[in-house]
Amino acid sequence: MEDLNKEEQVVLVDEDNEVLGYVGKLEAHSKGLLHRAISVIIFNDKGEMLLQQRGLNKYHWAGIWSNTCCSHPRKGESFREAAERRIFEELGFSTTLKEQFHFIYKARDEKSGLTEWEYDMVFTGTYNEPFDFNKEEVNAVRWMQPSEVLIDVERNPEEYSFWFKIILEELKKKEII
Repeated sequence: MEDLNKEEQVVLVDEDNEVLGYVGKLEAHSKGLLHRAISVIIFNDKGEMLLQQRGLNKYHWAGIWSNTCCSHPRKGESFREAAERRIFEELGFSTTLKEQFHFIYKARDEKSGLTEWEYDMVFTGTYNEPFDFNKEEVNAVRWMQPSEVLIDVERNPEEYSFWFKIILEELKKKEII
C-alpha cells in the first residue's frame, strides 16, 4: 500500500482546536480523524451566493454542489491564510474575508467510503468581478439568491454537501442570509 503521508498534510486537532499532530489528507479521511478545515461563502452586491460544484475527479464528494470554497489549513498556516490561498487557487481571485463562526461535523461519503470529521472555520466575503475558476478543482459555479439555495437544498438535499447544509442553517440563525 502506498504511503498515505506523502501527500498534503492536514492538522489534527481535538474538539477544542488543540493541535494533536499532522497526517496526510487521504489518511485523515480514510480513518475519520478530526482535523482543521475552512469553508468560504462569497456574496456579490446583488446578495447572491457563489456556489461551486466540486470537481468530478475529487477523491470524495465529487460533483456535489457546495459553498464557494473549502479546504484545509496546512501546518503553520492560519485558518484565514488557508481560506485566502484556496479562494485564489480554486477561483482565481482574492478578496477580504471575515471570520464568522466554526462548527464540528462528521459525515461519511458513501460513494468513496471516506469520512469527513472536521473543525470547520467559516468565512464570508464579497466579490463582483469576472473570474476564471480552476477546472481541475471545480466543475462548475453559479450565483444564486440564498432563498433559492435554501429551496433547492430542501428539494434536492443529495445534490449538496453535508457541511454546506449546516453552514446555511447557521447563516440563517445569525441573520447573514
